[in-house]
Amino acid sequence: MQKENQIESKTRILLMVIGILLIGLCVSFLRIAGFGVDPFSGMNLAISGFIGWSFGNWQLVINIVLLIIVFFTVRHCIGLGTIINMVFVGYIADFICFLVNDVAQIHITMLLRIIALILGQFMASMGVALYMTADMGVAPYDAVAIIIEKATKGKIPFHIARVSSDITVVMIGVLFCIIGKNSVWSIVGIGTIINACCNGPMIQFFKEKVIKHLIRQK
Repeated sequence: MQKENQIESKTRILLMVIGILLIGLCVSFLRIAGFGVDPFSGMNLAISGFIGWSFGNWQLVINIVLLIIVFFTVRHCIGLGTIINMVFVGYIADFICFLVNDVAQIHITMLLRIIALILGQFMASMGVALYMTADMGVAPYDAVAIIIEKATKGKIPFHIARVSSDITVVMIGVLFCIIGKNSVWSIVGIGTIINACCNGPMIQFFKEKVIKHLIRQK
């Protein structure tokens, strides 16, 4: 029984690590595609560009702030996955973009942008599905909707709170792009819409049809 529990624990850690790696790759691919990124990344890209910080450094700072709020409100949401997510996703995205743009200096054609968008969406859904299946903590931003639901005693349910928080961070991102005179469409575009519309159903598909089947087979 102890051996089975150890195997289960190792499997959860593996799922969590792969999931977070895919989420980091997703953000980098969406940035390379230039069709818009997920709301939280969009806000952080806009603010980091405005203040002259790297995306990874700014995302870490805002995640630490959110983590403090989560600690005092919904502490049960914090786990090993929370810490690894908040520290590594931004830096993974920065590193991949550095390799593509500065080291390899790949010329990004329209075809490559479309491929990057498709792969980015796939990685987003699969990554979150793996991360959720591992059940080792919630990313600080993902806990915001849970905090809102708790603070309003359920009057604002999770899905409404998540939509509201997503809209809020998108508006903040757009504002900083306008103030900094940077392109809004690189953070808010068709990629953002696809992410918002397809992520939920695709996450559910990967969780129910792919990941559970693989775990069962193992």
